[in-house]
Amino acid sequence: MSWQTILAIGSGGFIGAILRAYLNGLISHKLPHDLPYGTLGVNLLGSFIMGILIAYFMYTTIFPLQAKSFLSTGILGALTTYSTFAIESFLLIEGGHIFLALANISLNAFGTVFMAGGGFYIAKYFLK
Repeated sequence: MSWQTILAIGSGGFIGAILRAYLNGLISHKLPHDLPYGTLGVNLLGSFIMGILIAYFMYTTIFPLQAKSFLSTGILGALTTYSTFAIESFLLIEGGHIFLALANISLNAFGTVFMAGGGFYIAKYFLK
């Protein structure tokens, strides 16, 4: 891996981590609840954007490798929060909130796949 790609990923990760903290806090403030909607929101949004980006990467040649790495591995890798999702789900189970834990796991697992596919097909439609 080149130093340019490493720098692109690191720069994107910096931006993605800040976006994650900001959006997670914003969503959690607007939708206070026992279910961690902030984490769900950033995972859904990140998955949707990843779907769009992958379609762009597949159907256009405008992005060099460093730009792809900056956007996907960097920004979106730091924006989506599966490690946070995992510990929040565990803590819900540990706290005896089995239904909320299963809801959280299901919404994240299926919702992010659905959003990634939705983003991909929307971008594919406009790119063809």
